[in-house]
Amino acid sequence: MAWLSNNEMWEAFGTRALFWAGTGSDFGEVKTTIERIGAGDIHDWTATAERIESIGDECVRRKHSVSAREAYIRAATYHRTAYYPLFGPKVESSLAESSRREWNAMVKAAPLFDPPIEILEIPYGDATLPALLMRAGTGNEPCPLIVHTNGYDSTVCEMLLGNALAGVARGYHCLLFDGPGQGRALIEQRLPMRPDWEKVVTPVVDVAVKLPGVDPEKIILVGWSFGGFLVARAAAFEPRAAAVIADPGQWDQRDNVISALPLSDEQKADFPNINPRCLDPMVEWLTGSSGDPMLRWKLLQRGPLVHAVDNLFDYLKELLAFELSAVVGNITCPILVTMADGDPSATGAPKVIDAVASKKKQLVYFTDAEGSGGHCEGTARMLYHQRTFDWLDEVLA
Repeated sequence: MAWLSNNEMWEAFGTRALFWAGTGSDFGEVKTTIERIGAGDIHDWTATAERIESIGDECVRRKHSVSAREAYIRAATYHRTAYYPLFGPKVESSLAESSRREWNAMVKAAPLFDPPIEILEIPYGDATLPALLMRAGTGNEPCPLIVHTNGYDSTVCEMLLGNALAGVARGYHCLLFDGPGQGRALIEQRLPMRPDWEKVVTPVVDVAVKLPGVDPEKIILVGWSFGGFLVARAAAFEPRAAAVIADPGQWDQRDNVISALPLSDEQKADFPNINPRCLDPMVEWLTGSSGDPMLRWKLLQRGPLVHAVDNLFDYLKELLAFELSAVVGNITCPILVTMADGDPSATGAPKVIDAVASKKKQLVYFTDAEGSGGHCEGTARMLYHQRTFDWLDEVLA
């Protein structure tokens, strides 16, 4: 049943904004924006973002810092929602502009937190990765640090809402970063996703262990959405990890993706050593009037952008390099893996748990019956936080 719109894409993106109601959005603001969009003028999200950001500016002028912070965070959510449909093989100017405005709203909010959010640029080869550091308590006492790996189409601003606020409330510093293929690193720096995620997390941890007030013996790696795959891959190579949480657990992407293609069993087994034209009927269906709009967005817009390719075949071919099976046995630290009803990306979670060498491992199920089914427990993040942070508290103790 649709919550906001019968348009599948507007429903998907609108409910994603709605997930953060109370911290990063307001129900009424989301609902009225969706109603204005109607036939599909996605710029109404930008109009809402501008209106709320102007409230934040006025609150700053009148020295209402909490109100200003809340407005800027909501504005960042709406700027982000505005650019999701704009994903495509190439970064268009409208996508880049909305991304910058999301980030700028967060920059305005950062000093209004207590303690203030620190904005970092983490060295990464010849580039840097944008990052936010949220500190627990007063920000001075030694605390464990969670290093969050992002997902396929999220940003550090959304990770703050979905992960960091709950972490700092429980005494964890949180370091959020956009890696290659994610957020500003993708949209502004054109850094594509890479399968050897250990080459991304290692330089991040190099910075993390030297941060003031961080207990270097308690560095936790957490990943959500596609980050659930990436963080497990990184953990297999990172001996400084005290614990790992993969939300959700995922196996080799060949298992997740190729098995679902409308190809013969022989073609699936031989992929990518098949004629690329075999996928033409699928592309024609996706781009036609009867095609699934969200699947079209994922396979023909988002995926090619993230991996810097321009067609479905090359995108799927890129995914084959994302393998966990060969290295997952190297994970020896405590690990928690999630699996939720209705989330096809999580079907490999039991394989991850079975394969890791850790003596402290747990698979946590989230169900439709308790309202926590679906990708990344989007409708029940508080339940997710309770289960995962309680586990983490006990493991680190």
